[in-house]
Amino acid sequence: MMADYITGLVVDDSAFMRTALSRMISSDKDLGVIGTATNGREALEKIELLQPDVITLDLEMPGMDGLSVLRELQHRGQRPVVVISSLAQEGADATFEALSLGAFDYIPKLQSYASLSIVNIRDELSAKIRAAAEWGRSQGESRVQCLSAASLRPVATPMPEIVAIGCSTGGPRALQTILPLLPPDLPVPVLIVQHMPVGFTGPFAKRLNSLCRLEIREGGNRDPIQPGVVLIAPAGWHMLVERHSRRPQIVLSHEPTNGCHRPSVDVMMLSVCERYGARCMGVILTGMGNDGAEGMRAIYNAGGLTLGQDESSCTVYGMPRASAEMGVLRQILPLSAIPQAIASVCRMRAA
Repeated sequence: MMADYITGLVVDDSAFMRTALSRMISSDKDLGVIGTATNGREALEKIELLQPDVITLDLEMPGMDGLSVLRELQHRGQRPVVVISSLAQEGADATFEALSLGAFDYIPKLQSYASLSIVNIRDELSAKIRAAAEWGRSQGESRVQCLSAASLRPVATPMPEIVAIGCSTGGPRALQTILPLLPPDLPVPVLIVQHMPVGFTGPFAKRLNSLCRLEIREGGNRDPIQPGVVLIAPAGWHMLVERHSRRPQIVLSHEPTNGCHRPSVDVMMLSVCERYGARCMGVILTGMGNDGAEGMRAIYNAGGLTLGQDESSCTVYGMPRASAEMGVLRQILPLSAIPQAIASVCRMRAA
């Protein structure tokens, strides 16, 4: 929790949404709303005038829309933006475009204001505003790696037969950075859990597939696990590896129900480790919280290769930090070095 008071600017063409968001933000004693705006042009003027720590931004507004605001902010100097997005297909596509333009994170409008309780909405909004403010204030600051050099020495591990990747906040941007750099002849399958609301993983997988040389799609129940194919866990479902089937395949399940996330990185990685043991590679990327730490520990203890994104390249150094502090990362790398690390290790297997 940040000690400093965080100020926000709420941008939405709906008076109801401006009021609802403002009340939720102001209900947190450490957060406050210093202004609102009804369109993109007014937003830019108030950003310049009020200098908010964080902006909540609607994408669909008459005149200058949210994407245009983000493009303008790229020239003026980026500020932390939490997008308030529609759940429709067009809204999902626009959300991923917003993330590529520098938005910090997003909250689906329908999920936030119709499907969840007001308490859960408020908590999610507060958490993302806090994380966005911390990220904004950390830009340009030097960061100190928490692990010693000795703990980063390469360790001999068996060649992986599968790669399991977990991420959350900042993950869409990170995945759009690393997956296009993986070779089309990658000799192992890749399973990914990215925390997303229902309705977003399908469009996200299609977007990634259009950018990459690998085949990337949203996973379906009983889909085969194949070399060179990337399967993304569908929102609302855990993605597991069928343990006893002759040919590896994924199984979608609502169990277990006692975790904070579905899909869960831990559930996926623990399942992968049960089937592949030391011959799996775990990769933990940017995200809030500690989902994935138990899965990475299982892979590490089984003798597999575990790789974490470094603090300086993370949008939020939460999930990798949890694994690092548990001492279960064999390598820590900047995001830009991760594709080569995956490709080189897996190509050694194919050689």
